[in-house]
Amino acid sequence: MTLVKFNPEKKNNALLPGFNDIFESVLSDTFFPDRRVSNVPAVNISETSEEYHIELAAPGLKKEDFKVSVDREMLTIATEQSQTDNTQNKVYNRREFSYSAFTRTFALPESGDIEHIRAVYADGILKLSIPKKEESRAFSKQIEIQ
Repeated sequence: MTLVKFNPEKKNNALLPGFNDIFESVLSDTFFPDRRVSNVPAVNISETSEEYHIELAAPGLKKEDFKVSVDREMLTIATEQSQTDNTQNKVYNRREFSYSAFTRTFALPESGDIEHIRAVYADGILKLSIPKKEESRAFSKQIEIQ
């Protein structure tokens, strides 16, 4: 009797090479089309003594694709992008439509000055700067001991 080690991290089993890849491809494409999860861009949020920073990674978009709004201390970043090709000669056997959309909503702190939010899109990253209100900025000073 021969024992074959099972390695769950290895996709291709030595007995049936490529079986897992084919099985996974068939299941994800045919039986479970809604299994595909829409990609939501990664976000970095940081803070300095002067302002809050939000960086959203969204390569391949243009600044016109974004809609940034504030409503009741909720910051919403949304985009919708669809690819439409008017090809007259349809030769392809399988072509999936390209459509992507996402919405990210963030609760703004009360110390954020929503009147002076700045947004810049460059190199695939949307950068938002939310200045802090004057009364909430970090105040520090050296106290003399007597």
